[in-house]
Amino acid sequence: MITVFGSLNVDLVTPVERLPGAGETVLGPGYALHPGGKGANQALAARRAGAEVTLVGAVGRDGFAEIALRLLAEDGVDLSHLARVEAPTGAAFIAVDAAGSNQIVVAAGANALARADAVETLKPGEGDLLLLQREVPENECLRAARAMRAGGGRVILNLAPAGAPEPELLALTDILIVNEHEALILAGSLGWVEAEPDAIAQRIDGERGIACIVTLGSAGAVGWHGGVRRRLEAPVVDAVDTVAAGDSFVGAFAAALQAGFGFSGALQRGLAAGSLACTVAGAQPSVPRREAIEALAGKSFL
Repeated sequence: MITVFGSLNVDLVTPVERLPGAGETVLGPGYALHPGGKGANQALAARRAGAEVTLVGAVGRDGFAEIALRLLAEDGVDLSHLARVEAPTGAAFIAVDAAGSNQIVVAAGANALARADAVETLKPGEGDLLLLQREVPENECLRAARAMRAGGGRVILNLAPAGAPEPELLALTDILIVNEHEALILAGSLGWVEAEPDAIAQRIDGERGIACIVTLGSAGAVGWHGGVRRRLEAPVVDAVDTVAAGDSFVGAFAAALQAGFGFSGALQRGLAAGSLACTVAGAQPSVPRREAIEALAGKSFL
């Protein structure tokens, strides 16, 4: 079982010719509403990649909650442990330029009230995985990580949005997934002078005993695990936007680990899923399914 403790949002996405600079307004022709949030995206990604998934978090009692939950429910993510709270469902405001790059502002809403009680109630055991991100309260992420490790399960922390994690949370992490920017923020928080994400990942693995993956966008990913380096290129695709590419990577990687593929095989499938997500607009609508992931992984890496 994979348990995801994380955020649920509704994404308001607008296309723009170029992303705005500081203090600048740019115009878009319209906008679309999509379900999103890092927790929800990763839960859906793991489920579509073939895993049994439970999502723990919080939504409001508003109309946005139904939008946020629709695809999760349709795909069979277990939502029985979600809380309904007296706060608006989280929302993200996303601008996507003609090249597929994006800028995102997130309003936490109900996510700020997410609690880890349900993770403890689930009584995780050996073989279980917990996925964490940083869009819900960190003290609650810490509670969830303690519960998972106490039961013999493993913890995957996606350090997004970027920031310095609580030292105990980092210590409870088995696998850390960051992008290049997040890797640099982490190194700075630890007082390290390394400026190369590869070197940071190697040091996290070597000194902290935490397997570390740095995603490199269209350049693929580098991972260090047990002193062994894996460097894989991403499959080449025609990108529409990059929204949810990282979340698709994380969810598919976790599902592959759960299915017994091992670190390298999981890395391959994560990259395939992240690349496929770039070919469809929006967050959850772009999350790929297992058959497509396996097909692209086979073409790209075998």
